[in-house]
Amino acid sequence: MSEKNKDIPFSDQQEASPMKWLGGEHMQHNILYSCTSRTKRGHEQMVQEHSLGCIIAGEIHFYTNNGVEVIGEGSIGIIRKNQLAKTVKVPPAGRGMFKAINIEIDQQHLRKYGTDNNIYANGQYKGSPLINLTGDAFIKGYFDSLLPYFDNPDQLSKAMAEMKTNEAIELLLRKPGLRDFLLDFTEPFKIDLEAFMNSNFKYNIAISQFARLTGRSLATFKRDFQKAFTKPPERWLHQKRLELAHYLIAHKKQNPTGVYLEVGFENISHFSASFKKHFGYNPSNL
Repeated sequence: MSEKNKDIPFSDQQEASPMKWLGGEHMQHNILYSCTSRTKRGHEQMVQEHSLGCIIAGEIHFYTNNGVEVIGEGSIGIIRKNQLAKTVKVPPAGRGMFKAINIEIDQQHLRKYGTDNNIYANGQYKGSPLINLTGDAFIKGYFDSLLPYFDNPDQLSKAMAEMKTNEAIELLLRKPGLRDFLLDFTEPFKIDLEAFMNSNFKYNIAISQFARLTGRSLATFKRDFQKAFTKPPERWLHQKRLELAHYLIAHKKQNPTGVYLEVGFENISHFSASFKKHFGYNPSNL
């Protein structure tokens, strides 16, 4: 979700200003339209709410700790909340633009829907965080109904977006197992902090999000982190990312302009300055 809307409950989001969308990304309430003519990395690396998506053209590369998963044109799927993933949007080779539609289904909306319809989870969800829904004609038809808003996003009113969200939930609940996927509201439980951080330090997310994913309050996370690593999380993350960058450039012969994003830095200038300060020479010297 966009920075301006990510902390605002769905029901309280304001009407977007009327506009003609010309490409890039446009968030209308909880529905995101993406369109790009070049390979583009995703900005957010933590999926905070369930996200149902359809790739209209091109493909998305999901980079996770388990490897890379390529999701192609025409694919439909849903990714579960509280997941870490780096994404790259890839346009069709030599023929147009990448296009996709994603609808964010937040916990507040799901709680209300479950209560209003007397539907609850049977238990804690323990299945895959990514469910392939390609081939479901009803969900395909649902995304077809959202296509006209690609060029006219201002026509998607708040009332219409809420109705389309309810429709998406209703369609998803037809699928066996998705009741627990959607309606399990348990928070992440306390896990091994040291193992988790060593596996996930490359993700550029806030310390508070790392705390949540390890099942801790921010204060408890910082205290446990200090015990495990003998230094504050910000300093440890900075050092680990620089050490990985050095290894990738020196031994894997990767380009610094590609490495800085891979290891969790936001921009090349900050990365270069930090690298020189830490190692005493520029990454290009390698």
